[in-house]
Amino acid sequence: MLLEINNVAASYGLSQVLFGVSFAIDDGEVVTLMGRNGMGKTTTVRALMGLIQPHGGEIRFRGERIDGLPPHRIARLGLGLVPEGRQIFPNLTVRENLLMAEQRKKSDVPWTKDRVFDLFPVLRERASNRGNQLSGGEQQMLAIGRALMTNPYLLILDEATEGLAPRIREEIWTTLQSLKKAGLSIIVIDKDVEALCEFADRHYILEKGEVIWTGSTRELLDNKEIQDRYLGV
Repeated sequence: MLLEINNVAASYGLSQVLFGVSFAIDDGEVVTLMGRNGMGKTTTVRALMGLIQPHGGEIRFRGERIDGLPPHRIARLGLGLVPEGRQIFPNLTVRENLLMAEQRKKSDVPWTKDRVFDLFPVLRERASNRGNQLSGGEQQMLAIGRALMTNPYLLILDEATEGLAPRIREEIWTTLQSLKKAGLSIIVIDKDVEALCEFADRHYILEKGEVIWTGSTRELLDNKEIQDRYLGV
């Protein structure tokens, strides 16, 4: 397995949010974390990236235990995060946002600035613009491009299309499909259940800090009770 999360518990102060979350993802696989707001999806990502420290369980990436490591070390191991809210650097140019994230890894086709520009041509046109001069969709493209510049083995997207216009959302999903076809492993959180089902191989549904269901896209689409009860669709 590329990533294994086993019985992870995590809290914010005295408030426990995760109660033994477990899931896994293999090389080249795309999985989702699904569930209503406040069920622990983003906290799971934060624990995975070292942004909060779990107080129970373990996380292994490519066989190495990573819970307890600081975020910069986890990122260098090959986990690329596209965070909720994009969090690009507003006063840096598009080019600078990309170059500051660049990590060199042995790869047949490494991610470079020019390769990101080929993926998102509009970013080439905006290369000299500061982050705060971009539209929401352009900022999201930049956030994805910045994560790719770390040359990750696993790309994690938290609310990949939230607040974007329909045309831009469609462009983002098309881009993610191309990354999937290229063999990149991906974890994605999004509210668009239909798009997630078209995109992902497997799904994990969180409810009150626990994984309460997992299955394939076909199993999810065939289970109306699960959709109604936990996804509100």
